[in-house]
Amino acid sequence: MKVIGVIPARWGSTRFEGKVLALIAGKPMIEHVWLRVKKSKILNDIIIACDDEKVLKTAVQFGAKAVLTSPNHPSGTDRIAEVVKDLDVDIVVNIQGDEPLIQHAVIDNLANALMSDQSAVMSTVIKRLEKQEELDNPNVVKAVIDEESNALYFSRAAIPYNRDKKDFKALTYYKHLGIYAYRKNFLLKLKDLPPSLLEKTEKLEQLRVLEAGYKIKAILTDLETIGVDTKEDLKLVEAILQKG
Repeated sequence: MKVIGVIPARWGSTRFEGKVLALIAGKPMIEHVWLRVKKSKILNDIIIACDDEKVLKTAVQFGAKAVLTSPNHPSGTDRIAEVVKDLDVDIVVNIQGDEPLIQHAVIDNLANALMSDQSAVMSTVIKRLEKQEELDNPNVVKAVIDEESNALYFSRAAIPYNRDKKDFKALTYYKHLGIYAYRKNFLLKLKDLPPSLLEKTEKLEQLRVLEAGYKIKAILTDLETIGVDTKEDLKLVEAILQKG
């Protein structure tokens, strides 16, 4: 079974333009992501999907396989689908280009979830949420799952609602980490599904999958990662890397 990792790398980020090339400890952020992904024991290939010549040139310079995609894709899913549509591949892992602390074990566990369960078409990663402020932060996406670790819902709101006002630490909350794996045939089907009502309301693309009746397998991890959305996030990641 062939498994590849695709890293969408957008220059035109709305909140932080050019962030994938922002320097962290002397290297562009996208290089940090690529170097960590290279440690995977499952991926047969890694491709950086670029929306701009500047990103493509940088990726090629540090030795990555990179391709230039349309700059007009509405989402990373569409960008990845363009990359893999003509490739002989079974499973595609979507690795965010703004996650310079990504752990290769997370990638491998994600792919393994689809390799070991033929009924699953898509998988993603969740982590136990440990801070009240994360629960209240709409930028931290929350997840609820069933007894078989299939996602029931994702939300920017604090879910499940704590009606009895129990102590936060006495309950189990999960946050969603934005990394996915898909079977290639499902990925190509997904890109043609119209944006759903819940997706447009929460601004969470994965809700399109649930509204269409498909299951998303949720993989629990205790490994932390930090997505870079602001220059403050960049400084935090650099401080973590410098500590080793």
